[in-house]
Amino acid sequence: MQGEPCVSVVDDDDLVRRSLERLLKSGGFAVRTFHSPFEYLAQRPSGPGCLIVDMSMPGLSGLELQKRLSSSADPCPVVFLSGRSDVPSSVEAMKAGAVDFLTKPVVREKLLESVRAALAKDASERAEREQRGSMAARFASLTAREREVIELVAAGMLNKQIAARLGTAEKTVKVHRARAMRKLGAGSVAGLVRLTLRPN
Repeated sequence: MQGEPCVSVVDDDDLVRRSLERLLKSGGFAVRTFHSPFEYLAQRPSGPGCLIVDMSMPGLSGLELQKRLSSSADPCPVVFLSGRSDVPSSVEAMKAGAVDFLTKPVVREKLLESVRAALAKDASERAEREQRGSMAARFASLTAREREVIELVAAGMLNKQIAARLGTAEKTVKVHRARAMRKLGAGSVAGLVRLTLRPN
């Protein structure tokens, strides 16, 4: 994980943006502010972080911004702010994965609590994506025959059964099996099975 987490604030109201920036900085967070969703998308900080976004803005709503981010390769946890209590919108936002939906004027401790939850979610999701990417690279390093062998091992077949299935010597199967397990970092057959069952 590189870099300090950054809290991005997107709101078209200058006073709200400045107020949120001061509040977040007083809580110890690194902050960047943007006056529109389009400015945020064009200058989005790379690396870990989360987004605080106003629900209603001209051009692109907070919900529409959330949808764009969730379908990107680097999604970002979102905390919504709204000037009014809007139950249908809050339900839609939470169903789409928002961390929280707060109404203005926001309570300082509630906002800081939501931001901490959003940053924790971001860290967890980034670690999971990194792990998936690492495992995908390991599987990609297998030869076609190594992949065949481990799939049959994971299915519960013995070396001699695999050799008969593939029309090769049992000794050759053992070599392919050992190489595949080493590449995948599997220390046992049980570990190998867990790896092959893990969703991509």
